[in-house]
Amino acid sequence: MSDYGFLLTTPAGGWPLLAVWIGVPMLALAVDWWLGEPPAGWHPVVWMGRALQWWGERLAPVAPVARDLKVFWLAALAWCAQAAIIFIASWAAQELVLMLHGFLAAALLALLLKPLLAWRMLHDEVLAVEVALGQSLEAGRAQLSRLVSRDVSSLTAVQVRESAIESLAENLNDSVVAPLFWFALLGLPGAALYRFANTADAMWGYPGMRGGRYWQWAGKWAARADDVLSWVPARITSGLLAVVANGLPLSKLARQARKTPSPNSGWPMAAMALALGVRLAKPGVYTLNSRGRRAGPLDTQRAARLGSRVVLATVPVVVVLHLLVLGVWSGLRA
Repeated sequence: MSDYGFLLTTPAGGWPLLAVWIGVPMLALAVDWWLGEPPAGWHPVVWMGRALQWWGERLAPVAPVARDLKVFWLAALAWCAQAAIIFIASWAAQELVLMLHGFLAAALLALLLKPLLAWRMLHDEVLAVEVALGQSLEAGRAQLSRLVSRDVSSLTAVQVRESAIESLAENLNDSVVAPLFWFALLGLPGAALYRFANTADAMWGYPGMRGGRYWQWAGKWAARADDVLSWVPARITSGLLAVVANGLPLSKLARQARKTPSPNSGWPMAAMALALGVRLAKPGVYTLNSRGRRAGPLDTQRAARLGSRVVLATVPVVVVLHLLVLGVWSGLRA
């Protein structure tokens, strides 16, 4: 592992390397907002998805089974093997980059980190749902289907809007806050590992049939791994939403968050519902802030603005975590 003590020194070019290192998240977010997503052929998350799809087609059965520990452990082994490859490859790439001059190293590290973040795409896709709803309900449903895996064919216009706002809140954590949190703790390998775990949960972590295959046992490890890695970031996301919304009652936020089946996604969604003062619901599953008003067209734009504020507020949080990690590392080497 690299000797991160050198980050506290100043290279010949005059750039304090600590300042360069903690500037990586800001550079990555700037690239994300400026350029958006790289082509699919060069996108590491797309590569992860293709590998997961290949393994999933060979592990998940095509018919429901009562209990299949063999499939569970084979899927867990496949998950761990892929996670190890991603972690090692990301570590090697980071090691090579950190051998370069301070600012060049920061720029290249930011370019490597950027594909693991996706705020601009999420922001634009959610606002596109509102634009599509302005054209027709069917257009709104079609646009929403790009964001969510649920059946959208019977949703009303208000339910389409609620689902879009929920998706923005949940993926604000999954696509921005959580990858940056793990980058702060473990560098590029941490961010890459998290995005793999989150992608695996999205593709494998279903309790029943999906895509003609049964995931109850094949996807259980992936679902639990994502729950563990998302636990702290989800609560940071909800806390940041509370801050940028000028304060939310924490006891009420906790009560609302626990209404969802997921141990994590309810936190940013509940915070968004309370911040906007709207009701957010998944029919037949949960209702957040049930006394809130119905979400209107302006609420989608307000949600996007709150999300942008959270993205900016995440940067100083990452900086503080970086400093803590460096302090611990320096203490261990003393």
